[in-house]
Amino acid sequence: MVRQERAIRTRQAILEAAATLFDELGYEGASTTDIIMRSGLTRGALYHHFPSKESIAVALVDAQSEALEAPERELRLQSLIDLTFAYARKLQTDPVLRAGVRLTVEQTSFRSHGSRPYRAAEEAVLAQLQRAAESGELLPGLNTQEVTEFIVGAFTGVQLVSHVYSERQDLLERVSAMWRLLLPGLAVPGLLVRLRVTPP
Repeated sequence: MVRQERAIRTRQAILEAAATLFDELGYEGASTTDIIMRSGLTRGALYHHFPSKESIAVALVDAQSEALEAPERELRLQSLIDLTFAYARKLQTDPVLRAGVRLTVEQTSFRSHGSRPYRAAEEAVLAQLQRAAESGELLPGLNTQEVTEFIVGAFTGVQLVSHVYSERQDLLERVSAMWRLLLPGLAVPGLLVRLRVTPP
């Protein structure tokens, strides 16, 4: 049990060290030697958990799905809105998530991530939209798959622009504006006044 906990801590230390480096320098700019120095671990410890820099990057990309848990709310659309705020707040504070996003978006020699992170985000959004539709929260005739793809694309663009302009300091305000603009085309009219578009 103690050995397992130590292994988990070591793996996490490697991921956090790599994440800060990938976030600062990008995939190409960070080396395994840099990761070893930043983590304070040995080369043997690193290669025991990860056979290559690419395998570390894959683990960071896959970690994005952990931030896609929607909170339970009375209204499913509110659950979706609050999911995006929670994800945005974590982007501001969590280097592991930031590194995963950077690795997903950047065009580098690291190519093994494919569309997995976007598919995971779409699944999380679609689940909430389908429940919202079943609860009568959505305007009739909406294609939930189409709406899902648009929301994921809109959020991706919003966070990238926020990163460029303010290092994501204004991300919550931009997400709030995104929802103020989107919701009239999604929610039944009587529901708009019940939805909060500011961070919880």
